[in-house]
Amino acid sequence: MTVYIDPPTWPGHGHLWSHLVSDVSYDELHAFAAALGVPRRAFERDHYDIPQHRYAAVVLAGAVEVSSREVVRLLHGAGLRVRKSASRSR
Repeated sequence: MTVYIDPPTWPGHGHLWSHLVSDVSYDELHAFAAALGVPRRAFERDHYDIPQHRYAAVVLAGAVEVSSREVVRLLHGAGLRVRKSASRSR
């Protein structure tokens, strides 16, 4: 199982956030997130939003650090990218 995380550079709600993604399946992504206690409500279209204070723990648990561009490339390559305008339930 390989999941990926970008740096916590995305601002929102007074915090910086990372995106946690899979390049295989949403099932893999949900399983990884659940094992870390990340709530399902943190899932948005094709990724989990991870707050900066949890970044190190997610990496320690096995997420591979990549750039934000690489996150998008991985999602597109796996056919898992969901744009905001085409949002659908996963």
